[in-house]
Amino acid sequence: MWRRPNVSTELLFREDAYLKQAAARVTAVSERGIELDRSIFYPLGGGQAGDTGALLRENGERIPIVDTRKGETIDSVLHISAADAVRLEPGESVTLEIDWVRRYSLMRLHTALHVMSCVVLAPVTGGNIAPDKARLDFDIDMSLLDANRIEQETNALLARGVETQTVWITDEELDSRPELVKTMSVQPPRGTGRVRLLRIPDIDLQPCGGTHVKNIAEIGGIRVIKIRSEGRRNRRVEIALAG
Repeated sequence: MWRRPNVSTELLFREDAYLKQAAARVTAVSERGIELDRSIFYPLGGGQAGDTGALLRENGERIPIVDTRKGETIDSVLHISAADAVRLEPGESVTLEIDWVRRYSLMRLHTALHVMSCVVLAPVTGGNIAPDKARLDFDIDMSLLDANRIEQETNALLARGVETQTVWITDEELDSRPELVKTMSVQPPRGTGRVRLLRIPDIDLQPCGGTHVKNIAEIGGIRVIKIRSEGRRNRRVEIALAG
């Protein structure tokens, strides 16, 4: 009889955000969602929306996945199926498919926010990445935010076309370098002894567990679609992809 292994989900997207399909085994099924031994689905977190897609059974049945969330442990993932979907059984082998068009938009916008955070030099108080737009909130005076300047300077950095890099440091190293953490509202995930950073050479370096493009040239360009006040300390800059 299949028994759920006492291990976390292997997060395949951490090593390769471009995986569109993968094989996995169901480890648990509950009202909260489906757990797998490995996954390419990014769970909601760090402002980035959870992935959608499908799980394919060996008999060809397709289980739509409408959202992905974090589970009880730091590396567990809950794949949330459509309400009327067929129920999977622990031990089943499935093929994972993500909605790649949606995911790639999230990757481009998420990486674009990293670049924009180097143009607007202020503490980040919040952020969100959806498939069609993304935003960062800054603790800054409204008079210092100019949409044209932000757009032009961000696009000038994107035009450099540099490769992004994943870097890991220990919790202790991060504690010794607090300047790496730009976001006031979200702290880097801890608990495994190391923290994942995104490095954009000569542009940005900060903790981030999200999915990103290999080269910032893939973003193309961005448009600043709105700047507005969101409270006493929050000034929101909202962007969309230029094309």
